[in-house]
Amino acid sequence: MPEVAVVAIFVAKPGKKDELRKVLEANVEPTRKERGALQYDLHIDNDEPRRFIFVERWQSQDALDEHGKTAHIQVFRAKAPDLCEHGEVRRATKI
Repeated sequence: MPEVAVVAIFVAKPGKKDELRKVLEANVEPTRKERGALQYDLHIDNDEPRRFIFVERWQSQDALDEHGKTAHIQVFRAKAPDLCEHGEVRRATKI
């Protein structure tokens, strides 16, 4: 299976930036320890400080699918509606 790249963007609701940042930061270390995680880096947008950007690389789609089932991602998904104004996840394959 080919490697999968992911760019995930989450924009905090007004007044929720710090809380969203904490929730997102809590995902970094456990995700980096997952099978098939090649890169998992969290960024903050230089022009819009409520926008957080994950740049990810996964060994395979199966590894990415397993990531979505982890407890820490389930916690984020439960909290996201209260914290996120917008979320977008894009998957890509290198050509």
